[in-house]
Amino acid sequence: MALFVDTYFKSYYHFRMNIKELRKSKGLSQEEVSKLIGVPLRSYKRYENKKQKIDSIKYNFIIDSITKLPSCLREKHHSNKKIKIAIVGIGYVGLSLACLLSQKNPVVITDIIEEKIAKINDKISPINDGQIINFLENNKLLLKAQYSQSGVYEKMNIIIIAVSTNINATSNDLNTENVESILDMIYQVNKKALVVIKSTVPIGFTRKMNQKYQEMEIIFSPEFLREEHSIHDNMYPSRIIVGTDRMSSKCKAFASLIEEIALNSVQTIFMPSTEAEAVKLFSNTYLAMRVAFFNELDSYAKTNHLSTKKIINGVSLDPRIGDYYNNPSFGYGGYCLPKDTAQLSKTCSSTVNNDLITAISKSNLTRKEYIVQSIIENARSIIGNSKQSITVGVYLLSMKKGSGNYRSSSTLDIIKLLNEKGIKTVVYDPNYPAGEKDLPHFFAECDYFVANRYDENLYSIKSKLFTCDIFNRD
Repeated sequence: MALFVDTYFKSYYHFRMNIKELRKSKGLSQEEVSKLIGVPLRSYKRYENKKQKIDSIKYNFIIDSITKLPSCLREKHHSNKKIKIAIVGIGYVGLSLACLLSQKNPVVITDIIEEKIAKINDKISPINDGQIINFLENNKLLLKAQYSQSGVYEKMNIIIIAVSTNINATSNDLNTENVESILDMIYQVNKKALVVIKSTVPIGFTRKMNQKYQEMEIIFSPEFLREEHSIHDNMYPSRIIVGTDRMSSKCKAFASLIEEIALNSVQTIFMPSTEAEAVKLFSNTYLAMRVAFFNELDSYAKTNHLSTKKIINGVSLDPRIGDYYNNPSFGYGGYCLPKDTAQLSKTCSSTVNNDLITAISKSNLTRKEYIVQSIIENARSIIGNSKQSITVGVYLLSMKKGSGNYRSSSTLDIIKLLNEKGIKTVVYDPNYPAGEKDLPHFFAECDYFVANRYDENLYSIKSKLFTCDIFNRD
C-alpha cells in the first residue's frame, strides 16, 4: 500500500512537470493553452502548480492536446502599431466590423457595387441598420471604401472576406465561387497577409484552400450576428471562435483585434478550421430546429383548440429550455438559417444518419403550408363564401419586429403559396418597392389581413387579422 501511495504521488508530480515543460517547449502561455484546449484557466494553473489532483484520463487529454498544438514563436506587439485591414463585402458582417475596427486601425472596405462605396465615403450607411448609421455619422473612423479590389489587397496585414455564399437550391451546396475568386486575387498580390474568412462555407473548405494556397495563411472565424444588431453583437459577442490549422502570431493578432472590440467578458476559442466551420452550421441549424419546434407546438395547439401561449409559457419555465426564442411564426427564414440547415443536411447525409436535420427543413415547409391553409379557412369563416375572390393584405415582409429587412423572409413564401391557390395579395411595407405605402388605403382594399408580427397599427383590423404572434398581440 505504501509503495502504491508513493508511486501515485511521484506520478502525480511527474504529471505536472511534464505538462509545464511541454507547454513551455511550445512557447505558449498558460492562458493560451487554456483557451486552445478548452480547460478553464484556473484549473489549468492548479494542475501545473501541483495544487489539484489529476487522474490519468485528464492527464492524457491535456498532454495529447498540448502535443497537437503547433509551436509558436512569440513576437513583441506594440499597442501603438497600426494594423492595416481590408474587408471584402459591404453587408451587415463586413460593414459592422469595418466600423468597429477602424476606430483604432486603418480599414479599407471594398465591394463590387459602386453605390455602396460612394455612400460609405459620404458617411452614409448603404444598409438599413440604425447602429451602423449612427456609427458612420457620429464617430471619427479610419475608414474608407474603395472599388478597385486588386489595389486594396496589396500591403494589407489582415484581409477579411465577408461576401455572400448563397445556396444552390438543387444541390444544397453553398456557392463559394466569390470567396475562391477573392482568394485567388489576394494570392497574386499579397501572400503575406492573414486571410480571415467570415463568409459561411462548407465544412472542410478552409483546409482545402490552405492546401491550394500553401504560401498564404487562411483562417475561418464564424460570425454570430443578428441583422440590424450587428454592431451590438460584435461588441457583446457570445463567443469568439478562431479556426486555424496552425497557430501563428498573425492569427493571435487577429483574435486580439476582435477581443478589443468586445465590451463584455468573452471566451476566445481556438480550434481547427474544420471544427470552426462545423460550429457555424450546427449553431444555425439548432436555432432553426428551435423555431420549428415551437411552430409545431403552435400548429398542434391551434388544431386542438388549445392555448399556445399557456403551453409555451409552461414549457419554457424549464431552465434547460428557457423562455426565449419561442414566439411562433410563419416559419424560419432570413438569409442564414435556411441555407445553413440545407448545407449541413447535405454534408451529414454523406457520412451519418441525418434524420433530425432533414426533418427540420421538412417541418418548416409543412408549417408554411399549414399557415396558408389556416389563413384561407379563417378568412372564409369571416368573409363567407358568397364572395368568390378575396384579397389578403400582408402587413410587412420583415422577419422580425422592428426590422426593415425582408431578404428570404418566410412571409414571401406565404404570399407565393397563397397566390398559387388563387388568393390575391397586397403588401403593405414602406421598405418594399412594389408595396402599398398608404396604410388606410391598404386597410380599405383588403378583405382579410396577415402579419407575422403584431403591432399597434393593426388594432383597428384586429378582428380580421391572422397572426401567430402570441407575445406582442394584446
